[in-house]
Amino acid sequence: MQKPLRNSAYIDAANLHHGIHAQGWTLDYRRFRTWLTAKHGVNNAYLFIGLLPANAALYTCLQNCGYILVFKEVVYNSDGKAKGNCDADLVLQSVVDFFEHKYERAIIVSSDGDYACLVKFLQGHQALKMVVSPSIQNRCSILLKRTQAPITYLNDPRLKNLLSAKNKEAPDADGTARGSSL
Repeated sequence: MQKPLRNSAYIDAANLHHGIHAQGWTLDYRRFRTWLTAKHGVNNAYLFIGLLPANAALYTCLQNCGYILVFKEVVYNSDGKAKGNCDADLVLQSVVDFFEHKYERAIIVSSDGDYACLVKFLQGHQALKMVVSPSIQNRCSILLKRTQAPITYLNDPRLKNLLSAKNKEAPDADGTARGSSL
């Protein structure tokens, strides 16, 4: 019997949320977590997110879905908008986990070109499984595309249908809708 892979996902929460929101749909985070596990062997799904006390219920919900939340203190811009830049935290966590042998392959969830150096590092060590882009193809950074890493776009109609919060069909045990090849 083949042993299951020990993969980890490193998710830029703001990039994921904004990328999906820009397309006009809502991600079902529980379904997304199930998809990561069932289809990509993800044991640990780290969600890097800004810490706002008003979002305590959201954080509890995400933890109940199986995410490991990594909080970043937020700062406010001149318009009063909260900003929690998690890029460096995500890169550092994934590299530390690599050197501590906590996963076999990593999945990076973001469309941000700031992660291209991480993707190249992981590729050089045969430790990258794929990039998951929450943005449409022409909005995903050219820097990520130039790495030639495999990229899965969440705007794929089959994935969008499967992972949408509006999809009422319960997923099968493997997390996919009945008959899905994803």
